[in-house]
Amino acid sequence: MKITVETVVDAPIAAVWDAYFTPDDIVRWNAASEDWHTTKATVDLRVGGEFSSRMEAKDGSFGFDFAGTYTRVEPLRRVEYAFGDRAAAVEFLEGAGGVTVRVTFDAEAENSIEQQRDGWLAILSNFKSHVESRR
Repeated sequence: MKITVETVVDAPIAAVWDAYFTPDDIVRWNAASEDWHTTKATVDLRVGGEFSSRMEAKDGSFGFDFAGTYTRVEPLRRVEYAFGDRAAAVEFLEGAGGVTVRVTFDAEAENSIEQQRDGWLAILSNFKSHVESRR
């Protein structure tokens, strides 16, 4: 099953794209809640390139790496990637109200669909706030 989340970011598409794929930005927005953070990120944005984000609970109780390989890169439009046995796509769609960032990903079996959707949407909301605060 695929899950889709999206938001509209009030910023130029180049700024949205750059913030999504720049490690210094990723560590500022990539968290689903206030008690989590991303401590480091790497990005090699090309087909076959790898990415990784280290996500940790701020109290140090738990952490994990979110990592994968880019399988398709269309600058300023679409990126697809594989992570484990799952896949995701990120679309950047320019419109009158800003840039719609749409993330579609394969659901996993450990958490409910609602939990997954809420978590990924929270991260995307943090992304929107981060980009818009830089304007």
